[in-house]
Amino acid sequence: MTTPGERGANGLSEFGYAQEMKRELGWYTSFAVAFGFVSIATGIFTAYGSVLSSSGPMGIWTWPVVVIGQLSVALIFGALAARIPVSGYAYQWISRLANPILGWIMGWVSFTFLGVVVVAVDYTIAATILPVLFQYQGSNENAWAITALVLLLQAILVALSTRATQRVNNVAVTIQLIGMVSLTVLLFVVGGLTGQLDFSTLFSTGDVPSEGYFALGGLTSAGPWALGFLLGAFTIVGFESAANLAEETKNPARVVPKAMAQAVIGLGVLGMLFLVAVTALAGDPVALAQSDTPVADVIARVLGSFVGKALLVLVVLSIFSCGLVISLSGARLVWAMSRDKRFPAWQLLSSINGSTGTPMNASVFMFVVSQIVLALFARSTQALFSLFSAATLLPALIYAATVVLYIVKRKDLPPSKGFELGRMEIPVLALAVVWLAYELLIFRDASFAEPWLYVLVMFGIGAVYLVYLVVRHGAKSLSMPDMHDIDKALDADPNPAPSNSGGNR
Repeated sequence: MTTPGERGANGLSEFGYAQEMKRELGWYTSFAVAFGFVSIATGIFTAYGSVLSSSGPMGIWTWPVVVIGQLSVALIFGALAARIPVSGYAYQWISRLANPILGWIMGWVSFTFLGVVVVAVDYTIAATILPVLFQYQGSNENAWAITALVLLLQAILVALSTRATQRVNNVAVTIQLIGMVSLTVLLFVVGGLTGQLDFSTLFSTGDVPSEGYFALGGLTSAGPWALGFLLGAFTIVGFESAANLAEETKNPARVVPKAMAQAVIGLGVLGMLFLVAVTALAGDPVALAQSDTPVADVIARVLGSFVGKALLVLVVLSIFSCGLVISLSGARLVWAMSRDKRFPAWQLLSSINGSTGTPMNASVFMFVVSQIVLALFARSTQALFSLFSAATLLPALIYAATVVLYIVKRKDLPPSKGFELGRMEIPVLALAVVWLAYELLIFRDASFAEPWLYVLVMFGIGAVYLVYLVVRHGAKSLSMPDMHDIDKALDADPNPAPSNSGGNR
């Protein structure tokens, strides 16, 4: 807690919060959080087979378009994070710059996204990697059991120690960087020496008809090439998780924007090279599209069983760290909304455990939610597709709403504490708007019925609780805390004990 003489130095006091968690995250940890969440290993191993089926090998050329679009979004998020560096990211930004009801809705959408994406990520390990590593037949049943276990391990680590979680993620991201670079180089070198590289495959549509390939599609369908955008759109999301840990980051207004942009650029370049290598080595892309583990199959075939499996172990570690960061980010969002009394069971979820220094109850809650989501989607015959589609649709909605907020409020934004778009603001906004509008149009395709159903059900649950909040406490109770709240608390007790929440009570 700050003393009256230190209020101006505390980056949280102006937002009405006390500093409850330690500020101990530096640049690399912030970068690792953004990089670990995005995790090209996770996204490509999950979605590559679907892209081969829907768009053919040429679908990989949607990747650079997505990278440019998502980088523009990351820059806008960075400009907001530099002004309001508080846990809860879009929930905080929209609540304070637009109004708390819209902010609450965005917070609920973000919670819905984090609840499903962690399952999509961990399901990838069980469905696309482990069957190749251990040579067994994958099924919905064993994928469900393995995913449930992985979710439990991540939840335990996040609940018990933030420092240990960050160390595990830092190591995993470092290994992922080294492993993915090594894997990409080896695929090119071994593929070239053995004559397996066929770059003509990069421009093949496989068994997808070339006529009308680039068409936009009809009212209820998207064209074949358009569906390929799901590969990058599913993969390059979650960079904003660095902003969700702003209250635990040193100098977040400068560090967080930089970390988000660098993560997107680095992952974009490395991911494109890896996609080119795998696709040029696909052999028969039509046959490969029928495999449940296409990327793992290519790696094992080209590099041999021993080297291929060793590198797949690195991929498993990368995917595990991705799920770990998502669990961490989800717990922070639930805690941030709960301390403002905006979340169900906020009395329990707003507490910081005195022994671990973590929002333990919020971590356990996110674990329970992930198990429910897993149980719902695991029954689907297309569980992996439904999971990654829902985990692509939801962030697109979050990004679109936040970009609209920035456009509407950009003349009235508070002063930046470390990062501004400057003369690049208009071009960046234009790119973001065009990209997000196009991305959302893809989801009109009938194949996304299950993800839309999940979104609508979760929206319905959220709407019921929002109505309850307004009726029970009144719309004024949803106002956001500010510096006056912490001033009153400090004036009343100059040496207060650490509290479990901040803001209007």
